[in-house]
Amino acid sequence: MELGAGVGGLNVKSTTPCLTPSTHIKARNLYSSRAYSYASFRSHQSPICKASVKENSISAESVSKVNTMSAADYSMDVELSSLTALCPLDGRYWGKVKDLAPFMSEFGLIKFRVLVEIKWLLKLSQIPEIPEVPRFSAEAETYLQNLSDKFNMEDALEVKKIERVTNHDVKAVEYFLKQRCQSHPEISKVLEFFHFACTSEDINNLAHALMLKEALNKVILPVMDKLITAICNMATANASIPMLSRTHGQPASPTTLGKEMAIFAYRLSRERKELSQTEILGKFAGAVGNYNAHLVAYPDVNWPQIAEEFVTSLGISFNPYVTQIEPHDYMARLFNSIIQFNNILVDFDRDVWGYISLGHFKQITKAGEIGSSTMPHKVNPIDFENSEGNCGIANGGLSHLSTKLPISRWQVNEASLIADLDHSWEVLAEPIQTVMRRYGVPEPYEKLKELTRGRAVTRESIREFIERLDIPVEAKSHLLTLTPHTYVGAAVELAKNLDTITSLVNGANVL
Repeated sequence: MELGAGVGGLNVKSTTPCLTPSTHIKARNLYSSRAYSYASFRSHQSPICKASVKENSISAESVSKVNTMSAADYSMDVELSSLTALCPLDGRYWGKVKDLAPFMSEFGLIKFRVLVEIKWLLKLSQIPEIPEVPRFSAEAETYLQNLSDKFNMEDALEVKKIERVTNHDVKAVEYFLKQRCQSHPEISKVLEFFHFACTSEDINNLAHALMLKEALNKVILPVMDKLITAICNMATANASIPMLSRTHGQPASPTTLGKEMAIFAYRLSRERKELSQTEILGKFAGAVGNYNAHLVAYPDVNWPQIAEEFVTSLGISFNPYVTQIEPHDYMARLFNSIIQFNNILVDFDRDVWGYISLGHFKQITKAGEIGSSTMPHKVNPIDFENSEGNCGIANGGLSHLSTKLPISRWQVNEASLIADLDHSWEVLAEPIQTVMRRYGVPEPYEKLKELTRGRAVTRESIREFIERLDIPVEAKSHLLTLTPHTYVGAAVELAKNLDTITSLVNGANVL
């Protein structure tokens, strides 16, 4: 989301009258060098290319390394800097968008995954029907909370190191937390309840929701407010200055500069309001949205209620009807609001560009800046052109996401579904390992992985595995009754309660 670059073409103070006939608009240098604020990233990109980000953006050493590139294979060993970054957002525009980095980067994603995993373990400790996770002491809760609150770059690099082994980003977070808690006398007793009954998307969808929520509230909406305030001040400061209107590019009835600016302030304000009111949703219903593993392990717990309490405790609205994924309809609405905001901004950019072209506005020159390599007199409106271009690029990406994310491919063929189930006994690995977690069996996930991954799993092999488990007889008997046909969690109840839920959402019965 490149809003930071998109709205960056206006440089005004909120207390200063900005545009009058022949008003000087100060052209800013978008291309100055800058240092990275979020540094110490280090990764190995490929066998022939190594990269890292350090505090300095350009160094003589990095220039020397670039000069040693092989003409044959273009291999290079070079520091990542504003000159070597592949994306302009991480290069020349970094200074415009760096405030988004704590939330929208991979570091931000990992940090929010850690937060969700920890909050879920704390939630489990508060459920009376789960005695295997007793309520934590104040010291243990503080220890867990600090793992999230004090999560730093070194921690994120440790997660990435684990991921190089697991080749699974969410599992790497789980293993990281287990490592950090294995020496704690209290938390070490419940390590297997990290990621309990969760699918990766339970963690990811909430992490993404928190990323968007924080980025909106702390960066995007404040930037929009600053822009709208600046244009409002332009409108009031120039409310009485007359100017010729133009329709179809031709002279038309006079207006005032202030009124033309007020139009943009009003339009942008409406889109800003629409964006701020977009409800951010989350799910926490397991691998296919039915609480399957939850109900096998703890059939007496009201898991839909627990999930709703957990999701809303994060400041996110709860979506009760999901598959493995949250449908992302809210993301489509959110991205479309940003697209429309950017469209209005493009209209503003083009109008101001036109006023400059007509000579109605002038840009303030700055000593040392050059407008053209051959025409010394030029002061080009590059900020407005740059804003227009970046809005277009941002809108292209946002448009793709708003149409791609909400679409799922599957349709129902009941006969095929039954055949699928008959040949899919490996799906019972999830409830078995979840019950094993409940009763403290060491490394339940890893044991089921050894049994099922890349192997043909049959009813007989599953039964043999269950029979060997050191768990209570009643739990073993319950697992032995499970089949792929019966392991549907709360799916039946969720479907039957749809009319009630829809009524609550809409305020009236609609079915």
